[in-house]
Amino acid sequence: MRPAHICLAVLVAAVWGVNFVVIEVGLGHFPPLLFSALRFLVAALPAVFFVGRPKVAWKAVVGVGLVLGVAKFGLLFIGMDAGMPAGLSSLVLQVQAVFTALFAFVLLGERPGRVRVAGMVVALAGIAVAAVDEGGTGPLTAFALLMGAAACWGVSNILTRKASPPDALNFMVWVSAVPVLPLLALSLLFEGPSRDLDALRGLDWSGAGIIVYVAWVTTVFGFGAWGYLLRRHPASTVAPFSLLVPVFGMSSAALVLGESVSGLRWCAAALLVGGVALTSFTGAGGPARPRVSRSGSPDGTGVHVPAPAAPAAAPPLRTSASRTPSTATPPTAPR
Repeated sequence: MRPAHICLAVLVAAVWGVNFVVIEVGLGHFPPLLFSALRFLVAALPAVFFVGRPKVAWKAVVGVGLVLGVAKFGLLFIGMDAGMPAGLSSLVLQVQAVFTALFAFVLLGERPGRVRVAGMVVALAGIAVAAVDEGGTGPLTAFALLMGAAACWGVSNILTRKASPPDALNFMVWVSAVPVLPLLALSLLFEGPSRDLDALRGLDWSGAGIIVYVAWVTTVFGFGAWGYLLRRHPASTVAPFSLLVPVFGMSSAALVLGESVSGLRWCAAALLVGGVALTSFTGAGGPARPRVSRSGSPDGTGVHVPAPAAPAAAPPLRTSASRTPSTATPPTAPR
């Protein structure tokens, strides 16, 4: 890769990593479900009027939008609102690579090789260490919600692979339009109209800036830049930069939010990042059908998108009354 492209890849990882801190701060302005709905609303509008019609079937757009936007990001935002620290969230969410490999085996018949299986075991060991660390300092319920978010991300990766969108940015913009109304409905039902109205009435420049960052910077810029790199370099060259996301997430959370990073958490980070590397960047042992190269945006902003059959691989989001105190807030990315 050219030095400029390396810098761009690192910048995208930094943007996605810092996104977890921005989400943590944003949860002080908005209830989690409303926050997620606003993030997708701003990411989709006005972009849907400029990217053209979806280039895949509507059922694929709706399916990924519901699983990724409503389920994954809903659980992510609720989990962080319930007390999951930003830095740890950026780390734990990366276990989506393990879930993706497991679902690919069950649903697509992709048989993982020995190295990939070893990577999954190492990553799960990292999750176990992180759970022990979080169990001593924070609510395990919030940790479980993040694990659920990672599992939903894995499902959305499989759905996206089956859809094989030829234009990653077009696909992501339309996917972002799907969750808006369901998330608003869930927010009205569970968070209440009065709480939502209070948050919207109290919208200031800080809150608006947070929405712009999680919608336009992490989604539009981040996903667009990632796709640009994947159109010019093999996925195996670009994808390893995604492992910098939890590095930036944990370091920015420590610097900005004052989150402490215990020895156990560093151990969990080493195990999880190493395991994800083995799981993501080694070939399968014997897939039941031809493999499709893939890459992803683990910020909490995007999805793993298959690369088309071309010479170069291409592409594949507090001050609320019910908020549980957090120890402190990546990045899908969508985060």
